[in-house]
Amino acid sequence: MKIIIIGLGNFGRSLALNLTDNGHEVFGIDQKMEQVDLLKDHIANVVCMDANNESAYKVLPIQQADLGIVAIGENEGASIVTTAILKKKYKHLRIISRSLSKIHDTILEAMGINDVVHPEQDAAFRLTKQISFNYALDYFRVDNKHSIAEVFSPFSFNGKSVKSLKLTQKYSVSLITVIRENMKKTMYNKENNSTRKVIGLVTGDTILQKGDILTLFGSNKSIMNFLKDKK
Repeated sequence: MKIIIIGLGNFGRSLALNLTDNGHEVFGIDQKMEQVDLLKDHIANVVCMDANNESAYKVLPIQQADLGIVAIGENEGASIVTTAILKKKYKHLRIISRSLSKIHDTILEAMGINDVVHPEQDAAFRLTKQISFNYALDYFRVDNKHSIAEVFSPFSFNGKSVKSLKLTQKYSVSLITVIRENMKKTMYNKENNSTRKVIGLVTGDTILQKGDILTLFGSNKSIMNFLKDKK
């Protein structure tokens, strides 16, 4: 994918490097030469340019881009103007814009920008959940009240069927799937290194095993109560 990133501060720079590492072709833009210099040897292309100057876009390969990301984080006005220019000039372009405030959110919504990110809020939310979901291996936020969490199956669940556990009735959580250790064997029929594999959709007759990782969906409160009860 060809991606234009405008604003190469900490957030934009990290995004550019990570997207490049994942095989995307990234074109970075910033009005500060020092930010450009930090990335010139690490991403496909980078240019020093005032993104609020509409005429400057003539030299950019945006017509070939699949995605434009406005990652400006210091100047709300500059971010809004940049987003407006992209929206006006490049009808085909999917735009993701960083928001710095609730008013910024409202303006982006009015402009028809559906993909809005809040890096600071998201980072704070994730840290809060890491602290709150102390015994969860990982989690994914669905919305502000619901999450999907990966947790080790309690010892008391070993050998029991999913339907016998009554997870929904007792804990108000749903079991989406199970990640299970998969032992590989060598040519001498000896167990070798193990890997983890998703077993697919579970049924009421699925039997849980020692070492299983449960992927649970529920409200944040329900998942935290489950973790406290089964830690």
